[in-house]
Amino acid sequence: MIKTQLIAVSVVSKVLAGSSLTAVLLECWQQHATLSGQQKGAIQDFSYGVLRFYGQLSEILAILLSKPPQDKKIYYLLLISLYQLLYSKLPAYTIVNQAVAASRTLTRSIKIQGLVNAVLRNFIRQKEMLLAKAAEKEVGLYSHPQWWIDKLRAQYPHHFHAVLNADNKRPPMTLRVNQSKINIAAYKQLLANSGMESRLIWPEALMLNKPVGVEKLPGFNDGLVSIQDAGAQLAAPLLDVQQGMRVLDACAAPGGKSGHLLELADISLTVLDNNKSRLIQVKQNLERLQKRAACIVCADAAHPDVWWDGKLFDRILADVPCSSSGVVCRHPDIKWLRRESDLQKFSVQQQAILHALWQILARNGKLLYATCSIFPEENKLLIKQFLQQHSDARIEPLSEPKIQDGQLLPDIQHDGFFYTRLHKR
Repeated sequence: MIKTQLIAVSVVSKVLAGSSLTAVLLECWQQHATLSGQQKGAIQDFSYGVLRFYGQLSEILAILLSKPPQDKKIYYLLLISLYQLLYSKLPAYTIVNQAVAASRTLTRSIKIQGLVNAVLRNFIRQKEMLLAKAAEKEVGLYSHPQWWIDKLRAQYPHHFHAVLNADNKRPPMTLRVNQSKINIAAYKQLLANSGMESRLIWPEALMLNKPVGVEKLPGFNDGLVSIQDAGAQLAAPLLDVQQGMRVLDACAAPGGKSGHLLELADISLTVLDNNKSRLIQVKQNLERLQKRAACIVCADAAHPDVWWDGKLFDRILADVPCSSSGVVCRHPDIKWLRRESDLQKFSVQQQAILHALWQILARNGKLLYATCSIFPEENKLLIKQFLQQHSDARIEPLSEPKIQDGQLLPDIQHDGFFYTRLHKR
């Protein structure tokens, strides 16, 4: 455990300094190629757990420490140890002993090693009082930045508690069944035959009772099923593609929605993204599904003059870059890396993409604007401004009852998304 704690200290340190958790973990696996699966799992658990509950854990440490230790690595080690004491099943004495041993690797100071021991033992003795005290502050109660809490309270006064709590849940593992190859009932039975219980939560979405490795999913390599959040699974059906249509999936990587579109109809699909390495994932996903895009392009969606062939599209899926505030349960680093000022920056980028793509949509065509954000600045306020600037655009109502005014709020079954379908008159 000492090794995994120390590596997790490095991971958390880099993330809280401004790096993406996904990128830091990828770099970690490359640097530590000999780690076992169990060790990787522990490092992921410690890293995700600390970032998921960072608000609560840091408030507890603020009470326990007269001042933060000068060595930030000791501070992060204490965060990891508190997370273990609160959320793991290991005996408390084992966690404390391992943390003290890990601190010896980080510092030669007997005083600091004693501090680690004292802080963790004080927490064990005063656990209930400390939890209650930390929860007196909203950052400690919800484990989100205060600006985020205040914004959600103002925008969703009746739902913000549920959204914040959903953000701190472990994400479910949801499957999209490829109904061009197998129906839902048949695949559900395949899962049951392999000892995996599941339940239907959406027309094509099966949620596993317990997550498993993809290699254990029946027919995964044959394209029978894909891993995709239930909220994300709404995008392709909402685009309303029909046989033979010319369709653009903009900002498409890693390709989940592209694959879904090709499962729904025989279309001529152009896949676009500005990240070359992520387009490799798109190709791999489509190959696994035994589907082919008509064209895969690495370019910026906001500048079609560089890549567009001049032929208008019947349908466009504009899944634009955003704050990712709706997928915090999968990426807990987002809430600590984002700043409120980022929303305006994303809005400018989103407007540029939407205006550009509207120009290459055919008359009577449809564009689905999508984000995995829950902030109106990136969603309904942006669409309102777009409609004021484009008299040939109108919103088509969506039939999905869980989407209110375009917004699907995150809950324990799915992430948060915004969808607006625009019809070009």
